[in-house]
Amino acid sequence: MKRREFIAALGGAAAWPVVARGQQTMPVIGYLSVGSPETSTRYLPAFRQGLAETAYVEGQNVAIEYRWGRGNFDQMPTLAAELVSRQVDVIATPTSGFAAKAATATIPIVAMSGGDPVNSGLVASLNRPGGNLAGVGLFAYSLGAKRFELLHELIPKAKIIAVLVNPSNLDSGSKSDAKEVEAAARAVDQQILIVNASNERDFEPSFAAIAQQGAGALLVMADPYFNNRREQIVILTARHAIPAIYEWRDFAAVGGLMSYGSSITDAFRKLGVYAGKVLKGAKPADMPIEQAVKIELVLNLKTAKALGITFPRTLLGRADEVIE
Repeated sequence: MKRREFIAALGGAAAWPVVARGQQTMPVIGYLSVGSPETSTRYLPAFRQGLAETAYVEGQNVAIEYRWGRGNFDQMPTLAAELVSRQVDVIATPTSGFAAKAATATIPIVAMSGGDPVNSGLVASLNRPGGNLAGVGLFAYSLGAKRFELLHELIPKAKIIAVLVNPSNLDSGSKSDAKEVEAAARAVDQQILIVNASNERDFEPSFAAIAQQGAGALLVMADPYFNNRREQIVILTARHAIPAIYEWRDFAAVGGLMSYGSSITDAFRKLGVYAGKVLKGAKPADMPIEQAVKIELVLNLKTAKALGITFPRTLLGRADEVIE
């Protein structure tokens, strides 16, 4: 090799670490979810769509580090700490704002909140959150009473309506939502049966109790863990032939009778937009909590037929989507 070529080769070799360092400067989003990749196939594209609206594309100019709780809330503090130690540029979490906030006071966080983020202590105010957390507010923990009303309208002769609750969900919004359901039941003199499930082993005995008590309908309370186990829950309701109402459209899409709640895909898109804005320099303290105001009533006609139920015209006329 000639001397000039040798020097040029050395120059190229010296440039390699610079390129590597340049690649490492790509911003990194830490994605923290109590769910799993398998149950997030509809949500992640919406999150990435939101990122794309702010000119970020995974693998091109932004990297994403994923941490999945797979239904285990107890793992979320550990997973959040992992992302903090990784020194990600922003943590995006659809389910674990409290765990992320407890793990860091400096790394920006964009989160979804199903309850009241002010009363729960996540943010100081909706317009100016303060601190390092902002994001998207859902009506998840404020629609339980409305779901009860819809179910009572569909099954007015049910002597008992069962209510499936996750006692491991410590969000104050979840507790207040359950109390509002109890108040709504008292208002119409409807007997309810509270059944608990916080892990996979609880579902079979809980549904056995529902059947033994003769419940005529089931309200599945809003809960990230239940959403992560939606197929299992829908299968059990079908096995016990019990009409049920759920939080998200995803339940109706896999065979649930009806759902009423915020459009979760729209909320994930908004979460992606907020993550992108933070990467561009926006401060969570100054970013108002954006409400996901789109609410969907979804009815599944095939499931209704299997249960021998006919949706009244009053419900059909109000439905945003009817699955046939």
